[in-house]
Amino acid sequence: MADKDLNDLFLDTLKDIYFAEKQIYKNLPKMAKAAASDQLRAAFEKHHGETEGQIERLEQIFELLGKPARGKTCDAIQGILEEGKEIMEEYEGTSALDAGLLAAAQAVEHYEISRYGTLKSWAGKLGIKDAVRLLDQTLSEEKKTDDALTKLAGTEVNAEAA
Repeated sequence: MADKDLNDLFLDTLKDIYFAEKQIYKNLPKMAKAAASDQLRAAFEKHHGETEGQIERLEQIFELLGKPARGKTCDAIQGILEEGKEIMEEYEGTSALDAGLLAAAQAVEHYEISRYGTLKSWAGKLGIKDAVRLLDQTLSEEKKTDDALTKLAGTEVNAEAA
């Protein structure tokens, strides 16, 4: 196997998060439909729209690199999303469902924050300034979504579950 470098790792991780975002995009409407809380449903719907923009930014980065926008199966996000599906099935109709959905959503956000922070750092090291800007925009959105979910948990959802 040829020596791989940071460029290869950057591209592989970009493919990973591209796959993840597409899976998240498919799952958010299901989570919104399952949510009992209007505020939680609205948060999922808002993030669905943001995710579409995040996918477009990733496609712009692939274009900057002269590579096709192609995902690489991400076992981590598949596992996190599977946990969310299990929560929807096991807690359907209970007061704890929204708390479980919110926890699953935050697990997704934390994964994304980790990936986008790493990619932004690597893009900086590789001198891909336009990618840094695009990744920073998405990282900022992910952090805001995580903050909004944390506030929602503290003000409404967890109290309803208790």
